Order: sequence, then structure tokens, then C-alpha cells
Amino acid sequence: MARTIEFTKMHAAGNDYIYVYGQDFHAADASRLAGTWCDRHKGIGADGIVLINTSDKADFKMEMFNADGSQGMMCGNAARCIGYYVASHGYADDFDITLETASGIRMLHIDDATGEISVNMGIPSFAVRSQFLPGKETVIPEELRGSFVSMGNPHYVIFVEDIGTVRPEVAGKMLEHAACFPAAANIEFAQLLGDGSIRMRVWERGSGVTLACGTGACATTVAAISRFALDREQTVVMDGGSVKVSWYGDEVILTGDAVEVYNGTIVFDV
Repeated sequence: MARTIEFTKMHAAGNDYIYVYGQDFHAADASRLAGTWCDRHKGIGADGIVLINTSDKADFKMEMFNADGSQGMMCGNAARCIGYYVASHGYADDFDITLETASGIRMLHIDDATGEISVNMGIPSFAVRSQFLPGKETVIPEELRGSFVSMGNPHYVIFVEDIGTVRPEVAGKMLEHAACFPAAANIEFAQLLGDGSIRMRVWERGSGVTLACGTGACATTVAAISRFALDREQTVVMDGGSVKVSWYGDEVILTGDAVEVYNGTIVFDV
């Protein structure tokens, strides 16, 4: 039997997802169909699928699936897109929105003047045994040793002298499932630029090379501030665009825009 689902394609800094709002479309379907729908040649094309539904714990609930069908814990770029979507489509009547994610409740704020959306990404952690095993880090080549930061999902940030020489599709792919990452990891490569910003490229677990990663930008900023004593607010420049990340006190705030690209329908077999 065939069904038709309405979807919206959105991106934040080029990190694009297929969003399905409030329909009878379940996590199992999203996981099963992610590979087909996210194919950039034969499908819609995206880094993953995001389901937006109501929540009994927050204003809305986000469930996200990577391009390989695996479920993600948190995505700052997707969260910003959700903030934009529910506000612009009249589903939210406030500039402050709570969002249930697999990593906990996140607070969104929409700046009415600039249109930018800020997400409270929570408290970073440097030691989560279920995500990182320090004793196993020796499997990583010395030149690729970095800093582990959890933003609810695991990140490994490697600082380099020249990001132009980095090949995330090679090094990132190699490190994603390293023995020190029990649940696999997102791999970031970062360079401190002369203008005070941070240039970052990313290999996302379950999706591969993407144009941007919100939690990755946060993890990179936290690692850079901790390692190099930088200012507590940084601009992170990624392949698809830039975001602002601030780390005052315990919690990290991610700020940037979100873009609705188009709406459509797709038919699939159930």
C-alpha cells in the first residue's frame, strides 16, 4: 500500500534535513526510508530526516535520523530550523520555545529583529564513559589526536595548522568507529584563523561529510576555549556558513539563521 507524506526541506548553514510535521509518520518509517529519501541523486537529498511532533514534556518534540537511518541524539542546526518552522507557520505564539530531544529539553529563542534563532545546547562534558574510552585513544594516530567533547552526542575535535590539507572523507571516516568511541563519534577538524574566528570541517557519524554541524560547532568552540584560552564567544565558519557560539557559565548557546527551501510531497510504500 502506498502513502503520501508532506515534507519541508530546510537548512541551517547548509546542514539540510527533510522535515515532517505532525503527521502519522513514525520513527520506524523515517529510519527505514532515510537512505532512499536522503539520496542526493535519486531522492530528495538531505543529511537526514527530522520529525516534529507535539510533546507532553515541552512545546514540541524532535526526532532526527541520519542519512544511514541511525537515530541521532541532538542537532543544533535542526533545532534552529524547527524554531523557524513552528514560528513562521503559526504553530508557536511565543519567541521562546521548548523542544524535547533525545538529549533532553532544549530552549529556543527567536530574535524578532534579526530572525536568528538561538538554542541553549546544554552543558558540555569532557568525560562520558559510554561515549569515550580514554585508554583506547592510542588507536588514533598521534597526528590526529584531539579533544573529546560531548554535547549530548560525542565529538572529537582535532586542531590543525592548515584545514585546506584535511580530507574529512578519509580521516573522519577512519576515526568515526575507532575503538575509543563505543557509540561512534562525530569528527571535527578545526583551524584558528587570524581574524579571530574558527574554521571547521566535519565528518558526521551516520551521514559522512556535511556542510555544517551545530553540535560540532559547539564542541569545537568548547575545545578551543579550553585549550587556547580564547574569548567566550566565537564565530565558527563551516563549509555551508557561519554560526555564533557562546559559552558563558555552564551552558553553550548556538545562534544562527535557518532557511526554508521548499515544500513537497513524496509517495512511499508501507
